[in-house]
Amino acid sequence: MHRAHKLALAAALALAACATAHAAGPQAERPTAEVIHWWTSGGESAAVKTIADAYRAAGGVWVDTAVAGNEQARAVADNRIVGGNPPAAAQFNASMQFLDLVEQGMLNQVDEIAAKERWDTTLPAPIRDVIKVKGHYYAVPLNVHMPTWIWYSKAAFKQAGIAREPASMDELFAALDKLKAAGLIALAHGGQSWQENIVFMAVLANVGGKDLYLSVLRERDPRAIASEPFKQVLLAFKRLKSYVDPGSPGRNWNDATALLVNGKAGVQIMGDWVKGELNAARLTAGNQYGCITGFGPRAPFLIQGDAFIFPKSANGGTIKAQKLLAGVMVAPATVAAFNRVKGSLPVRADLDASALDACAQAALAVMKDRTRHVGNGEVYLTPDQNGALVDVLTAYWNSAMPVEKAQKNIAAALKG
Repeated sequence: MHRAHKLALAAALALAACATAHAAGPQAERPTAEVIHWWTSGGESAAVKTIADAYRAAGGVWVDTAVAGNEQARAVADNRIVGGNPPAAAQFNASMQFLDLVEQGMLNQVDEIAAKERWDTTLPAPIRDVIKVKGHYYAVPLNVHMPTWIWYSKAAFKQAGIAREPASMDELFAALDKLKAAGLIALAHGGQSWQENIVFMAVLANVGGKDLYLSVLRERDPRAIASEPFKQVLLAFKRLKSYVDPGSPGRNWNDATALLVNGKAGVQIMGDWVKGELNAARLTAGNQYGCITGFGPRAPFLIQGDAFIFPKSANGGTIKAQKLLAGVMVAPATVAAFNRVKGSLPVRADLDASALDACAQAALAVMKDRTRHVGNGEVYLTPDQNGALVDVLTAYWNSAMPVEKAQKNIAAALKG
């Protein structure tokens, strides 16, 4: 979306949000929290409802400002905060996305909750290290998402004669070939730039391994980017394009998931928010669908998460609402209910995980090995660097760009 259109959208939604807040006037004596978020798909809406219900049960009034698309939602939040009309809370990823707001002194610290919840020792490092800035915490994390799961339809695999789950990238390509030969959509993909970035990170992690992954995204090492191993990563990434159907461009991620649900497609590479859609369709992990965190016992486990920031406000009622909402968000019952519906993992390590599904159990087993933890790209890159990288990847995915040119363009994108 063009920047001018984004700003226009942000302004329009800001006015709508103000009207919504004013409409809640009769309940103003209760802690009223307007919350901006981008959870609009079926599974996401069900998940955010668990937080809203918990907040209402605690005596608060939840004013929901849902904005489709994470970039658009963040643009609305940024414009509202900078413009002096902040919401009580806003969703961001646990990344560098809100660092500018921290540096401008526009966000409240949540150090009191962090100390009580022992975040210094309990949070995964990729999440802790981005919500903690210069010794202070500025966001409340809700979950751990792994963005590069490989999901597959068991019915589609059976139709294509695939007897067992792929255990390597080569075996995945062999399975995709069989799905394509069976007349199915082999790879359900939404042709949007952020989705192509997720596919790229999955290939970088599984083909390149942890060392190359960190060398490219964290160190931004020009030698690693120009290397033969990284060239092979890009070739494998581009090879996946041959398994995507003509309807892919512009498709939303949840519509790609629907292709798995209705048996039209075999595989999707996407985060564990997919599980929220599969759950909403009443499918069961291990029965109707399978899930792969990565290939091999040393494959890196990518970590990202959703977090809420609390903008500074001179309104005493808003401050009261923020404190109540932050407390509700870290309550064990809220964390458990939200993640069960969302498909993500609890950010709290001390919760009973016995009720979680087979995919979540597999992820928790992998997460126990902290040497496998790495952040997703946005943990290591500024928003500008990440945007430049995504632009290169999408151009490479959708054109005949030579792989050597893609390597040079990626090196330039990550230099800034």
